[in-house]
Amino acid sequence: MDSKWLRNSFVYLILLVALVALFITVFPQSGDSQNEQITLSAVAGDVKEGSVKRITVNENDLQIEYHNKPQKATSRKDPNESIEQQLFYYGVSAEQLEAASIVYSDPPQFRDVFGILINLLPLVIFGGILLFMMRQAQGSNNQALSFGKSRARMFMANKPTVTFADVAGVDEAKQELHEVVDFLKFPEKFAGLGARIPKGVLLVGPPGTGKTLLSRAVAGEAGAPFFSISGSEFVEMFVGVGASRVRDLFEQAKRNAPCIVFVDEIDAVGRQRGAGLGGSHDEREQTLNQILVEMDGFDNNTSVIVIAATNRPDVLDPALLRPGRFDRHVVLPAPDVMGRKAVLDVHARGKPLEPTVDLGVLAKQTPGFSGADLANLLNEGAIIAARRNKLTVGMNDLEEAIDRVIAGPARKSRIISDAEKERTAVHEGGHAVVGRFLEHHDPVHKITIIAHGMMGGYTRFLPTEDRHLWTRSDFEDRLAATLGGHVAEKLVFGEMSTGAQNDLEQATNLARKMVTEYGMSDVLGPRTFGHKEEMIFLGRDIGEQKNYSEKMAEVIDQEIRRLIEQGHDRAVALLTQHRHILELLATELIKRETLEGEALERVFQGLPTEDPSVPVPVPPAPPAAPAERTERPVAKPRPRFAPGSSIL
Repeated sequence: MDSKWLRNSFVYLILLVALVALFITVFPQSGDSQNEQITLSAVAGDVKEGSVKRITVNENDLQIEYHNKPQKATSRKDPNESIEQQLFYYGVSAEQLEAASIVYSDPPQFRDVFGILINLLPLVIFGGILLFMMRQAQGSNNQALSFGKSRARMFMANKPTVTFADVAGVDEAKQELHEVVDFLKFPEKFAGLGARIPKGVLLVGPPGTGKTLLSRAVAGEAGAPFFSISGSEFVEMFVGVGASRVRDLFEQAKRNAPCIVFVDEIDAVGRQRGAGLGGSHDEREQTLNQILVEMDGFDNNTSVIVIAATNRPDVLDPALLRPGRFDRHVVLPAPDVMGRKAVLDVHARGKPLEPTVDLGVLAKQTPGFSGADLANLLNEGAIIAARRNKLTVGMNDLEEAIDRVIAGPARKSRIISDAEKERTAVHEGGHAVVGRFLEHHDPVHKITIIAHGMMGGYTRFLPTEDRHLWTRSDFEDRLAATLGGHVAEKLVFGEMSTGAQNDLEQATNLARKMVTEYGMSDVLGPRTFGHKEEMIFLGRDIGEQKNYSEKMAEVIDQEIRRLIEQGHDRAVALLTQHRHILELLATELIKRETLEGEALERVFQGLPTEDPSVPVPVPPAPPAAPAERTERPVAKPRPRFAPGSSIL
């Protein structure tokens, strides 16, 4: 630290001296500019009069001092003759010259040296600035002139870090990575058996599943240095910089071996080669080539393990995935209900939870949530509790946080008319009633007509268990429940509104996938239709190749329409059968805005929510779906009802 300070002080001193010299050169003594400039003939006249006290000669410049005037005067002489000869030409005698006292200042040798220094002054200034920039480039983290240096961040093993105890919900992935930890701790155990640990481990999973956290946990368990860098940090505007950074990164890793190098979002540089427009001089391809050589080239190094993360393994170059490079793939899916419970336990550490908080219930209410979503859920719950000036986080805070994560914050300040509130209640009630009485549909968990995000209200269905496979019956029930809001509006008001736009879009997409992707059509059979074209360079679908005839396209459209109409008819039949429940549910929603739990079940049983003393009977088994298609009843317009009253 002291030597660095001394070097910087020396640079600052050079710059200060150069600036002072430049100032003196450009701005000479301020008093000289106030002296009167006179001609040489006027000087001769003053000498003849005897008023000149002294004449100071500085090369060709003259400075005249007077007996009776405090102000000096300046003049210039001919450089080819002396001042005495020139004054003689003007008629000045020797006695008069002796009385004027001519004095010469500054030897010519000194003036020549000073002039040389003045001429070298720009070079001195330029050298000082260049030295200053070089010092700054070496001592700064920005490394303004070090384009080819790696920007990886290094975490030493002696600092507190993440371990496997901080990672939950990915038990199989942790077991896969235990071998990497054992190799870093006890390499001789593998070397004695002739085993070779995989050099590269590719973590694959959706965003938020804990790929970066798991890689840091591996380094923390092994007690090894950890280099972290993003794939986009290799690529620069200058050709060859990315490859230079890769070389520098692996050189640093070899000096600190055994260690772990983590490359996040490796698909930024690891996409398939030959897809771009840059040819062999493409910067991204040169960077990828250097990564391939460093991982498994002539210079083999078994003490550096590379862990990479991506959510698009399909776009990676095949040479990157072959044995010897990233030959081990660890998949990190969204956690199941037990995994979500474990993740909530980890993120709940240090948070003051109320005794009524049941993390197992929250895990069941959050299917499909990733680890990052669950962490955000607990954080949102703590924020809501703090906003309410509470000292602990309660179950109601966390359940409201689930709604915020799924649908966005509640917009209670949104002002809507009674007619829109009534229509929203009927719409959401239609979804809930149809889903409640279908055999293969998830149970209804919560209904609200409070706007959340872009939605005017929503109905949340909660599956009883995690699902990975869907059947045709599941999709058909889902189609009917999706169209329940649209059908309910037609039954009650006699016409539909724009609130069902998203429902119709979801129903159409689901029906198309059933026909063209899942082979769930009796007419078309177990076939898939359409081939999606994908550009590897872009990494996304840009179009669909139509590999079927126009006649087959017409049949596909007919099947999609048949499935949607079938779901529509089932929703009409169920809502007609349970019309009284729909009316009661809409009435309660207008009064209370949100229904869930026991109050919601009481409404489904046809009981009022105001009298909790009335026991809730056991819900009957859902009736079987209509076997045959029936004619849709024509709904007559019904009069609107006021909030708080029932629909008659």
